[in-house]
Amino acid sequence: MNDKRKYAAATLAASAAFFAALAAHEGYRAAPYRDSGGVPTIGIGSTQYPDGRRVKMTDPPVTQAQAVELARAHVAKDEGRLKALLPGVQLSQAEYDVYTDFVYQFGADTFAKSSIRRHLLAGSHTEACRALLKYRFAAGRDCRVRQNGCFGVWTRQQWRYRKCMEANK
Repeated sequence: MNDKRKYAAATLAASAAFFAALAAHEGYRAAPYRDSGGVPTIGIGSTQYPDGRRVKMTDPPVTQAQAVELARAHVAKDEGRLKALLPGVQLSQAEYDVYTDFVYQFGADTFAKSSIRRHLLAGSHTEACRALLKYRFAAGRDCRVRQNGCFGVWTRQQWRYRKCMEANK
């Protein structure tokens, strides 16, 4: 999306482009698996069910349709938290999608304590983009190192950074 206009974060919603990118980054797995951080995960990167129960390794597999519904429910919860954490902040759709994706992967609690959020609240969008690159670790491993088994975390952060910087040119 090339629209760089900014809107109140509270008025935005995850775009179709967001969901396409999420599916591409996460992939689909029917059976539970441990993500790069060791967290039980299912479907399209979901770590919990709509009722709040955490995914367990003993859970039954999900269909692709169920995985999409789980992801949508997960994103809806994440969006609510993200909007509450960014009162009065103006974002472009691309930025909103980037930060929603960040919260989906790292959690709202991590975002709440982040320098990303502090920069956004201060109106420093470019600095918020740069701060994305600080989040390159999973389970204590530096994901810039391919052999650490979490290189996808790093490449996803680089993708977020590029999308964010492009939105703030």
